[in-house]
Amino acid sequence: MGKDIAILAIESSCDETSAAVVVNGREVKSNIISSQINIHRRFGGVVPEIASRKHIENIDAVVDAALSEAKMGLSEVDAIAVTYGPGLVGALLVGVSYAKALAFGCGLPLIPVHHIEGHIAANYIEHKELEPPFICLVVSGGHTNVVKINSYSDFEIMGHTRDDAAGEAYDKVARALNLPYPGGPKIDKLSAEGDAEAIKFPHVMLEEGSFDFSFSGLKSAVLNYLNKCAMTGQEVNPADVAASFQKAVIDVLCAKAIAACQTTGIKKLALAGGVSANSALRAELKRVCEAEGVELFIPSPVFCTDNGAMIGSAAYYEYIKGNVAGMDLNAVPGLKLGERRY
Repeated sequence: MGKDIAILAIESSCDETSAAVVVNGREVKSNIISSQINIHRRFGGVVPEIASRKHIENIDAVVDAALSEAKMGLSEVDAIAVTYGPGLVGALLVGVSYAKALAFGCGLPLIPVHHIEGHIAANYIEHKELEPPFICLVVSGGHTNVVKINSYSDFEIMGHTRDDAAGEAYDKVARALNLPYPGGPKIDKLSAEGDAEAIKFPHVMLEEGSFDFSFSGLKSAVLNYLNKCAMTGQEVNPADVAASFQKAVIDVLCAKAIAACQTTGIKKLALAGGVSANSALRAELKRVCEAEGVELFIPSPVFCTDNGAMIGSAAYYEYIKGNVAGMDLNAVPGLKLGERRY
């Protein structure tokens, strides 16, 4: 395009307040993240009202820090981007309201970004060579999808979860094992001490040819196992439970992702979402991709969790297509992947 495009991006969909400055969708000048994990840990999960209040308290400082680290002023920014869905409505509204005020006050374009499209775009930051088409396995607390990325703005959902997302199942099993919030990383760590073959939990593949997921039955199987052990006085090895549960999840995730590559003939697979930081998932996906001749793209852990940089990356491709929102932009907590509501 000639001129470099610098975007100030804001992310506040759940419990991380983040802002970043990203140039041309792939060069991160700054990426500031203020996490609320320690605040919500005492409640065993994210409390939406508390999350919203903390975003209000943190957002000014986070944006200032992002600009400072990038050594830029608002006058050097070409656009303001913000996550407008999906997510917690109160949390989203903090970011959307702040971004609208900045855009209006500075006379800058306002770029609305889908949170999951941001997670997918995180791969562009570290893998400069990655371009569509490719398959993306999206795994987070609220979403589990196999997506065919036809272009930077064309997302074809091949499979989705019919009940619990993988990250949601992780959190519920972690609570049953009395592991502290956030449960996913705790299960991943505990699993390293256990035997993944110790307990045969179900690998739910659904009907032949389907790329959909279902983790509710697996979650129930783990809870039933724990209840049965409690009733019969059988000793529970938490590490074995964690490892066996994690294997059941990861085996299905990898099988569906590879099947999508085989069906489409696309030999490029990207991983995205908060659960993509899981060490066992990353290792197994690498193993199966090497065996199947599929090129694998995985972001560093810092770009797997919610962050402003991924929003800035996705926003660039919206910006060059002219997808700009007005001052009537609102939060859309149930926004679907590929949907535009502004």
